[in-house]
Amino acid sequence: QVQLVESGGGLVQAGGSLRLSCAASGRTLSLYAMGWFRQAPGKERVFVAAIRRIGGSTYYADFVKGRFTISRDNAKNTVYLQMNSLKSEDTAVYYCAADKSPGVPGRFVNAYDYWGQGTQVTVSS
Repeated sequence: QVQLVESGGGLVQAGGSLRLSCAASGRTLSLYAMGWFRQAPGKERVFVAAIRRIGGSTYYADFVKGRFTISRDNAKNTVYLQMNSLKSEDTAVYYCAADKSPGVPGRFVNAYDYWGQGTQVTVSS
């Protein structure tokens, strides 16, 4: 199995940027489609972005399109989430997740097999 560790979260002012990283160990990241989810206090964990295992096609939730970019560096066994033009409503714990099934990565929590521990992102207005 694969272990995932997120980093890069923190406190940023509205309009600012952050880049989250998700480092994998145990197995090569190229075996998995990867996703980012977020969970705000008192709310469900929701899909943010995903990237296919092969080919690099990307998928985004409507509320981050044009602001967030997911990418992967299989040589570094790392997935990234570049977040620009941050808003206060982006405040949440961000999780990366790995999906071992082929094809288009899912947008639901139960589509993913492995999860990181999360990293807090706080956007001040």
